[in-house]
Order: sequence, then C-alpha cells, then structure tokens
Amino acid sequence: MKIFITGLPLEVGEDELTAVFGDFGQVKSLRIIKDRETGQSRGFGFVEMPVDEEAREAIKRMNGGDYNGNRIKVAEAQEKPNTGGGGAGGGFRRNNRTEKSY
Repeated sequence: MKIFITGLPLEVGEDELTAVFGDFGQVKSLRIIKDRETGQSRGFGFVEMPVDEEAREAIKRMNGGDYNGNRIKVAEAQEKPNTGGGGAGGGFRRNNRTEKSY
C-alpha cells in the first residue's frame, strides 16, 4: 500500500522516516518530495509498505500525531487521475466528416 504523508518537518530525512515507519513493518520504498531548485524538503512524501495491514496500522497510529513539533497527516495515497494529453480534441486538426478520407 502506498501512503501519503504531509506536514513533515523540513529537517526530517528519508533514513529517519524509514526507521519510523519500519516500527510498523517492512518499508518497500520511501520518498520525501524536494524542491527542484533548492533541494529542500517540501514537507510531504510517500511511503510504500508491502503488507496492507501494517500500512493501515501506521496510518491509524500516526495520522494527526506530533512529529518534531509538526502535526502530520498520514493517509492512503490516492491514484492521480490521468489528465494527460490523449483523447479527442487536443488542439489537432480533426476531420468531422462521417466518411473516411484516404
């Protein structure tokens, strides 16, 4: 299960956060999102845990808690809807005729 965390203190590193979630079970991956230009944490990230029950327990116990003076929110990550460039329209010329032209 993929978990979304927000409200992280800017000084928290990935090793520390991995250890915290590791108290609940195996951590498959973890990523703190950083600003492209400064490299500083943006205060949120994602954790992936392979055992759903362990992930749910981490969410339940950590959501709304205090982490180094910050109130954090921890929830199951939601898949981002695909709003990409596919589909009809898209600014390309379209042939609205019902017959095919070759």
